[in-house]
Amino acid sequence: MKQRMISLRMKLLLAIALLVLVLSTVVVCVSYFTYRNTMNEHYETLGENIARTAISLMDEEQMRMFKNGVFEGGEAVMQTAEYRNVLSLLKDIKNSNDVLYLYMIYPTEQGSYFLFDTDESEESCPYGFFMEYYEGSFDSIVGDLVAGNRVPAVISDEEYGWIISISYPYKSSDGELLGYVCADIPMDNVVRDRQNYLLTTLLLLAGVTAAFAVLYYILFNYVFVRPIKRMAGAAAEFVSGGQDGEFSSSIASLSVRSHDELRLLCNSMKTMEQNIREYVNNLREVTSEKERIGAELDVARHIQSSMLPCIFPAFPERREFDIYATMTPAKEVGGDFYDFFMVDERHLAIVMADVSGKGVPAALFMVIGKTLIKDHTTPGRDLGEVFGEVNRLLCESNSEGLFITAFEGVLDLFTGEFRFVNAGHEMPFIGRKNVFHPEKIRPGFVLAGMEEMRYRSGVLYLDAGDKLFQYTDGVTEATDAANTLYGMERLEATLSAHGADTPQQICEAVKEDIDAFVKDAPQFDDITMLCLEFKEKMQAEKEEGQ
Repeated sequence: MKQRMISLRMKLLLAIALLVLVLSTVVVCVSYFTYRNTMNEHYETLGENIARTAISLMDEEQMRMFKNGVFEGGEAVMQTAEYRNVLSLLKDIKNSNDVLYLYMIYPTEQGSYFLFDTDESEESCPYGFFMEYYEGSFDSIVGDLVAGNRVPAVISDEEYGWIISISYPYKSSDGELLGYVCADIPMDNVVRDRQNYLLTTLLLLAGVTAAFAVLYYILFNYVFVRPIKRMAGAAAEFVSGGQDGEFSSSIASLSVRSHDELRLLCNSMKTMEQNIREYVNNLREVTSEKERIGAELDVARHIQSSMLPCIFPAFPERREFDIYATMTPAKEVGGDFYDFFMVDERHLAIVMADVSGKGVPAALFMVIGKTLIKDHTTPGRDLGEVFGEVNRLLCESNSEGLFITAFEGVLDLFTGEFRFVNAGHEMPFIGRKNVFHPEKIRPGFVLAGMEEMRYRSGVLYLDAGDKLFQYTDGVTEATDAANTLYGMERLEATLSAHGADTPQQICEAVKEDIDAFVKDAPQFDDITMLCLEFKEKMQAEKEEGQ
């Protein structure tokens, strides 16, 4: 006979008792605060009515006189019949309404002047007495007091006991503030009653809660906690066994007798254990393969870096120039490359290129492109023809559809003539008198993009002390966390700021500025740069001796 499943939702009906307790607590709290607020509003209304009654019985002109006289320190005012009549009136109102203190003040920014005080003890405040605001009195509402606005009642339990203080403004017919009538009404009995009510209710709720908590703990522990602890222990055993590479646990032997979601959870854990074992075995194979590929990529990175000139100074015996270059790949291996070499004793060639794509395919294509460009750069050969031949050869073996943006230049160390060819690459920066500006040259078409392309070479002249800075788009297109580009303008400013430095210092300064710009944003493209300084022209006698 199929057993009927009792869902956890049904068992959780036992928690209704807890909900009842919570709701009871909420009801008690709401009723308490409602009672408290109602009484506060009652006393606040009572005090306001008393103040308004006193104001209605006062003469406006007399009150204006009393207000103005308080600043003059006129003690004679207290001896006048008018003042005594108003004071007597306030005392009658106080005695007939169970008011603790009834007084009238005129507020200023620093404190209040007493106009009337019905207190007959030695601590009473005579006419003209000035009292500064102290913390906890009217200091938080002084702005509203001076403006003659209505202010909220203040309840305090300091040295005078529980009292509620109501202040009501007395304004003349033309809107002039003549003072505030203040009534302090005792609330000791009310506070004591509500405290007793709250204490009794809390004690009753505490007893009910304790009894229910014991019963609920026993039931909940038996129905839920014990099976869950068994499953948790089996899962912990499974995890601890997996740390040593071999999983072993008692999940398979778990048995939950309840016909609810706990049994479904137990069965799911058994299935999960089987799936994890299969997944871990597959993961070990994948990890092993990944480690092998990572080792091979590391070898490839070292091979790639060794193919680029990386020993500086590169030509320590040559006084005519200084050169420095660097490449920071975005992945293990990159698609950017640079090169520089002596075509002959008189000519220095530089190459800067960027292969489309990233990773191993781009790196392999980079090797082919670099080798072809160097092999076809011969003394006296037009650079346009060099790129034309390289383009033809690259197109023949370009099954992946990659292409290369490249820039090559050959500097005549005797004349300063710099012949160049550009295949879709970035324009170089020329530094003259330590100020760099981009040299606007025709970019041409990329290498390996289309067969039978023709490339035209150009020429410019460098004087002794001039510098040339060439780079890949990973420099200007470096982005920060907000995807803002580093840009040509910032690069130009950085180069000019370090225009008097050596090529190595210039490249390092640019890299530091890029790092400061991008901060923690990831690097998406290779960053490659080369800086050449033409220090002096080749000596004529050295040229003639060749």
